[in-house]
Amino acid sequence: MKPPKFKIPTYASMRIGPKFLQRFMRIWPPYLGAGIKPEYISEDASRAVVTHKPNIFTRNLVGTAFGGTMLSMTDPFFMFAGVYGLGKEYLVWDVGAEAQFIKPGKGKLTADFQVADETWELIRRKTANGEKYLHWFDVAITDETGDTVAIIRRQVYFRKKRTASVEART
Repeated sequence: MKPPKFKIPTYASMRIGPKFLQRFMRIWPPYLGAGIKPEYISEDASRAVVTHKPNIFTRNLVGTAFGGTMLSMTDPFFMFAGVYGLGKEYLVWDVGAEAQFIKPGKGKLTADFQVADETWELIRRKTANGEKYLHWFDVAITDETGDTVAIIRRQVYFRKKRTASVEART
């Protein structure tokens, strides 16, 4: 008899909600150290607002926000939206990112993530037969004047999980 496999619990498996994640991520070391603050995550995680204000510890050589910090601002939120928006029957992974830096990031920067219900409908259609689907999401990072300083694209992998009966046959 084999010993049972130990699985490390995930936030989704522990049924931790978006509001807990919002509070937790404010003290999560990578975000805390970078000065990134999740200001708002909706109950269904379809909308999130994240801010960053470069300071003496987080500015780059020329006094503006690091490009990597702007990428970090966007890292988990479309994946979170997928986990909470589609439910436990889907595998959801962040798999890619692209950045277009438009102007220097000065002052308070904001990323406002929004996922429409039509996007979930599209993903359900594309994955209905068990195939994977890679979806690109875009978010603009804006400064205090509302000017776009960067456009970040995040690619997320979606696939409907196989049922136990299907997995037993394969």
